[in-house]
Amino acid sequence: GNIEAMQDGVLPASPENLASIHQETLHLARLVDDLRTLSLADSGQLKFEPTETDLRGLASRVFDGFRSQASVKNIMLEFESPETLPAVKVDADRIAQVLRNLLNNALNYTPDDGRITVRLVSGNEGITTSVTDTGVGIPAADLPYVFDRFYRVDRSRARTTGGSGLGLAIVKQLVEAQGGKVRVDSTEGKGSVFSFILPSA
Repeated sequence: GNIEAMQDGVLPASPENLASIHQETLHLARLVDDLRTLSLADSGQLKFEPTETDLRGLASRVFDGFRSQASVKNIMLEFESPETLPAVKVDADRIAQVLRNLLNNALNYTPDDGRITVRLVSGNEGITTSVTDTGVGIPAADLPYVFDRFYRVDRSRARTTGGSGLGLAIVKQLVEAQGGKVRVDSTEGKGSVFSFILPSA
């Protein structure tokens, strides 16, 4: 609609208006990419390139990429992990995508001056990576559905933050396709913990 208005001379092609259109274009591109990822996963055609991966190093790099976004909202970021962990055999790019989706989700639903913690723990089943926030939390009735496609707990808030309701569905697909499991624990008004476990190599 904005592009047509510019073509008709009703809306000026100012830097501000062009920036708005650019943002919408990026949003549509992300949406198409997310839908393509899920479609390929459904048909078993999603390509994975598993290699022995240092999950601590991978998680730390993704984590550092969110510092500037967190500082805008004065959100404290914490990273907790043993110095050494067993390697995992995964597609590193796909697991990085999982972490980015979880951190984006935590940032969107954590109010200013909150805290987000990424924690890695080694156990008998493998390595558990969790993203804990001090956000709004999720009602108990919604918890069974948060990994479903297009499901949004707070629809009005998700719309303002640009959420498509696909991020957590992609997390589930990418983790389970690599032999892992996902989980969510949450208390309304106190925050949420999204975690996934990957078997050691």
